[in-house]
Amino acid sequence: MLIYTEQELKQYVPLNLEAISIVEEGFSKLAKKEVEMPPIMRVDVHDQNGEVDVKTAYVKGKDMFAIKVSSGFFNNYKLGLPSGNGLMMLISTQTGIPQSLLLDNGYLTEVRTAAAGAIAAKYLSRENIATVGVIGAGSQARFQVRALKLIRDFKKILVYARSTDRAKKYAEDMAAEIGIEVQVMDNAEQVVRNSDLIITTTPSKEPIIKAEWLHPGLHITAMGSDAEHKQELEAEVLVRADKLVCDTKAQCSRLGELHHALDSGVLTKESSIIELGQLTLKELRGRENDGEITVCDLTGTGVQDTAIALFAYNEMAKRNLGIKVENKTLSLKN
Repeated sequence: MLIYTEQELKQYVPLNLEAISIVEEGFSKLAKKEVEMPPIMRVDVHDQNGEVDVKTAYVKGKDMFAIKVSSGFFNNYKLGLPSGNGLMMLISTQTGIPQSLLLDNGYLTEVRTAAAGAIAAKYLSRENIATVGVIGAGSQARFQVRALKLIRDFKKILVYARSTDRAKKYAEDMAAEIGIEVQVMDNAEQVVRNSDLIITTTPSKEPIIKAEWLHPGLHITAMGSDAEHKQELEAEVLVRADKLVCDTKAQCSRLGELHHALDSGVLTKESSIIELGQLTLKELRGRENDGEITVCDLTGTGVQDTAIALFAYNEMAKRNLGIKVENKTLSLKN
């Protein structure tokens, strides 16, 4: 077995166009039904505002698949700690024997989640955008913008977060990193009304974005609602969308923004809902004109985890990195 550390993975597995392409291929394989992906298993730790998810997927033809344990403890910022953590394990598809542990502390999840956001924007946002709005100021709010910058050339970021201090720190850090203006806004409405593309990155349990704030040409990528009790968008936002896209309809109807729209009855299972893989496969068209309002509901899929874990493993293996632990088979003789 090979063990890789967070430090190694951060050094050799950057968030780049290749990582985005790898994740995009995963969505295409999912749409082609070349993936076995069970429902997410989740443990809620409500008294600590935390949760632990287990996600996995087998992609046909691959030598290994990933099982990922991912935690989100949303009071961690009070301790100066990131909210996300976790690790991945790669298992042989021939023997079932574990081949590698990726001790990434959630880094690879950050990369694959940001990649999905960039893929959504690639197919659904206008090509020419000037202002990006970000709701939330945590680590994924940073990764999403980094990924988006690889495919869209925007000029300004508007950010809103519950904590003004965290929003100010985000603005300072991202302005220095990306080299563009980042402005802290007083409320979410200001962000939505003045942006071409919105990214929501919070664990909110109450809708933050209202349908009345939407305007022609807007795209929203909502990636915070990955549990039944989370919701960042009013259900009517999904109704107002000219195109509504999910990473998977089955998962979003159970956990995502779609789940709330279905429960409230403003949408039904017969409503027009597209899966992201249908866009990456070119089965369906994404944005068709500059006036459309588009929404993408991302809940995070096991196929993304297997895709990014295999990408990371290959990057490490070709550099002959990692700690090797020998597995010795013991035989008992009578």
